[in-house]
Order: sequence, then C-alpha cells, then structure tokens
Amino acid sequence: MSTTERIIQVADLTLITRSLASINRDIESVSSQVSVVGNELTNTRSELARLEEAFMRFVEADLKAKELALAETRQVKVRQALETTYGYYAEVRRQATGILQAADLSVVRGETMKSATEELMLQAPRYWLAPALVALAAWLNDQEDLARRALAEALRRDDEKTSLLFALVCRRAGRIDACRTWLERYFGMQNPASLDRQTVVLVDALASSVFGGEVRMHCTRQVEQWVDELSEAAGFVETQRGQWEAGLRGKLRETDHAGRYSHLSRFSPTWERLNQSLNDAGLHKDVLEHFRGIFEGSLEVARSVEAAVDGLLDKLVSRFDDEELPLRREDHLNQLIINHSGDRPAAERKHALETAALEEKVSFTQLLTNAAMNPELSHATRATQRYAIALSRAWVRNAHDDLTASFRNQVPTDIEFAIEGWQGTTRHGDNEAPLLAALGQHLDQERDNTLATLKLGFKHYAALTVGVLAVLFAFSAGWFALLVAALAIGWFFKAKSDVTKTKAKVIEAAAKKKEQCSAALKAALAEVVEWRRDLAARDAFASHVGHLLDSISPEQYTSSTHDKSRRVMTQAA
Repeated sequence: MSTTERIIQVADLTLITRSLASINRDIESVSSQVSVVGNELTNTRSELARLEEAFMRFVEADLKAKELALAETRQVKVRQALETTYGYYAEVRRQATGILQAADLSVVRGETMKSATEELMLQAPRYWLAPALVALAAWLNDQEDLARRALAEALRRDDEKTSLLFALVCRRAGRIDACRTWLERYFGMQNPASLDRQTVVLVDALASSVFGGEVRMHCTRQVEQWVDELSEAAGFVETQRGQWEAGLRGKLRETDHAGRYSHLSRFSPTWERLNQSLNDAGLHKDVLEHFRGIFEGSLEVARSVEAAVDGLLDKLVSRFDDEELPLRREDHLNQLIINHSGDRPAAERKHALETAALEEKVSFTQLLTNAAMNPELSHATRATQRYAIALSRAWVRNAHDDLTASFRNQVPTDIEFAIEGWQGTTRHGDNEAPLLAALGQHLDQERDNTLATLKLGFKHYAALTVGVLAVLFAFSAGWFALLVAALAIGWFFKAKSDVTKTKAKVIEAAAKKKEQCSAALKAALAEVVEWRRDLAARDAFASHVGHLLDSISPEQYTSSTHDKSRRVMTQAA
C-alpha cells in the first residue's frame, strides 16, 4: 500500500463532509431566495402598474382641483371687474321700468323724475340708456324740446336698442301707431344674416303676443322676409343643419361609465369609443326631455300687457350690452369649469358648442337655435323656445337625423380585448368558447416558453463531467480529486432539483393566472352583452324625439290671421 493510500484511509473526512453539507444548504437557501425574489419581482410589477394607475388618477384629480380653484378665483375677479367697470349701469337700468311704473301710479312728481334721470346722464356719460331715460321722463312731462334732444343723443349712442326700447314703451302706453313706427325704424336697420343679440327681445314679444293685431302681422311679415332672404343664400339648408347639430350637441354629457363596466374599461382598448357611444346615444333622451320641458305644460302669462312689457324692458336694458360681452364670456367659461368639477378640456368643449349664444352678431336662424337650445345664455322665454322650434322644425329634425346616423356609424363593430399580452375580438359577446380557447392557448404557450428556459445549461453538464472524471482519478489523484467530484456532482443534482421545483412553481402560477384571466374575459364578455343592451335602450329614444318633432304644429306656435305668413312658416317648418 502506498503512502498516499494510507493517508486517505486514515484521514478524517468529517470536516469535508460537513463543508459539503453546509454548501448544499447554502445552495438550497440561495435557490429558495431566488424563487422568492422572482415572485416578489412579479408582485412588484403588478404593484407598480397599480401604483402608476393610482398616481395618474391622483395627478388628474390634482389638476382638476387646481383648475377648479383657479376658475372660482377668476370668476370672482371677473364679476368684480363687471361691478367695478359697469356697476353704475345697474343704477341706470333700475330706473327704466321704475319711471314707467311711477307714471302709472302718479306717485312721483315730474320734477323728481327729471332730476333723477338728469343725474344718471352725468353718471353714465357713454351709456345709451341714460339719455333714453331723460327723453322718457321729458316725454312724460310734456317737455318736447328736451325729449327730442335727449332722444337724438340716445339714438346716436345706440340706435337699435333705443328704437326697440321706445317701441316697447309705446306698446305699453297703447300708442300702436308710434309702436309700429319705432319697429319699422328698428327693422330698417337689421340684416337677417347679422342681427344683434337683443333681437331675441323682439321675438319674445312676438311669441308672447305682446304685439297684437296689425303690429303682430307686421312683425310676422318681417320674420317671413328674413327667412326668405336667408333661404336664398347658397348652402342655406346645410347651414341650418350645422347650426342645429351644434345646438343639439350642446346637450351631450361627457360621462365616464367605467364604474359600471369595470372589466371592459380595463381590458378593452376599444373602451374610449364604447364610452363615447354610450354618451352619444344618451343625447337622445336629454334632447327629448329638453323638448318636452319646452312644449309640455302651460306657459306663464303676465297678468297684463304692462307687466309683460316691463319684463321685456328689464331684459333689454340688462342683458345685451356688448361692452360687457368679453367678461360675460369669460365668466361663462369659468362657470362651466366649476360645473365640470375642474375638468377644463370638457368645459372648453362645452363652451365651444355654446359660444354661438354669446356672439355679438348672429343670423336670425342662429338666434332661433340659441333661443331654443340655450335659453339661459340667450335669455329667451319658453314661449320663444316654442316659437323657435316650431319655425325650425324641419331643420331640427334633419339635424337630429344626421346626428343619429353619425352616432350609429361611430359605434364600434368589433370590440377588442387585451389580456396579459393576448388580443381577441368580439361583436356581441357570444363567442366565449373560442375566445377562452385562444386565451388558454396563448397562456399555455407563454407557460411552455417559460418552462423551456428552465433547463440545465452547459456549465451544469460540464460540472457533472468534471465530477465523474474526478471520481475516476480520485484513487490516483488523492482526496482533493474526491472533494472536487463531490462538489461538482452535488451542484449538478442540486441545480436539477431546483429546476424541477421552479418548473412546478411556474406551472402552478400559470394555472392560477389562466384561471384569473379566463374569469376576467368572461366578465368582460358579459359586460359586452350589457353594453349592447344599454346602447340599444339609449338609442331607442331617437325615434321618440322624431315623433315629438313631427307632432309639433307650426301654426299653433306661429299663429297669425295673415294667410301668407302662415303658409311660409309652415313651409319653413
């Protein structure tokens, strides 16, 4: 026996054995930690995705909160500017009907009215209403020379408003001839393609029967001439459709339906279009309710002509001063931002649809659209809304039909899904089986691809080879070769065991993922069915709008004893 063999036999290999066991435990610990790190990495990615979504929601909410606060601050500043710059107008405006009512009751001396109006003239050196009130007070006091001079100044400052003001005053006083003269003067200055916003006051008077008999027929004939003149322009019908389409779109609500369709909003790239289609179809119900609110029920009738005219005078002198218009537009935009809880883009889209009601000059047909669809901005009464819709009935119907067709054409035919890298489509949510099969195949392929990467590499087989060779040479090379063989072979089988365990975990995780993804797909398909049902229910209101418009009798709301005006209005409608 050689010296080397005797040394190996008597050597204490306990330390080596313990070292190998310790290395084995360390390898197991490292493998376990690697698996834990892999799982934590997957969870971290999911958490990061949720965190990103939550962060984006936070940023959006923060932007809205800032826009809301800015809008509220701007609104206060705008209204302060209105009060500071034009606040003295309010005092002048309050005097308008006050003078007439005081004259009715004979409780104020003529000298008092004269001094009060002359003081207003000093306070408002550029305002058209101040000399108009001086003229009115002088007229009531039979001071003809003063009345003429003051009237000339009022006409110089604003001929149209002054003419309309005195037409209403004369109607209130029962001076029909003078009323007709002032109206003729007013009509003579009008271009139906570019009317001032206060013309809605005249339409209010016509629709509310403030002008009776011959004066009413005169106004009706003038409206007839405006329609005829506008209808001769090229593209008139298309223009009316466009105006009314914009007016109808002003009732469109921008609602996020993600809360009701949580799976579709999460897993469908088509969701934005699906959400928009619901909002588009919802317009029909809102338009129907708007029209019903106009035509159903009785109108509030003023107790007397004087009261009716006083209401029109208040509106004329307080709502239509063009100097204030830029600030009024800014105030309206700020109010829309507040109404939309700080969503400035949505508010700006709404403002763009309503901006026609805040234009300084509009065509007669645009004025009708503004009155019908935006009475708050155009300051139209419900009687005027009825009149406007009845006169424009055919244009409204055509515009609504165009909108309905456009909305239906924009409804997505195919609804896409994107779940964990897999993509699929459906139309009505009735192809669940093939979609589930395709999703399962995709996930299985993903699992198999992952499993294919979990295998022993060249280094492992090289270590095994080294280990076997070390065993063969152990008897000649000594205990060191045996140690190398033990380490190499042990590492190989440990790595093989780790691969087997990792594959089992991958298979388990893939099965769980497949179950979750399949459940998500089923829920999304169920929501597709519900979405189609919801869309159809909303779209059904389109026919109700058409029936309501068809039931409107133009003669009922544009009545006149003049045959020709009845015929023309019926044709326009």
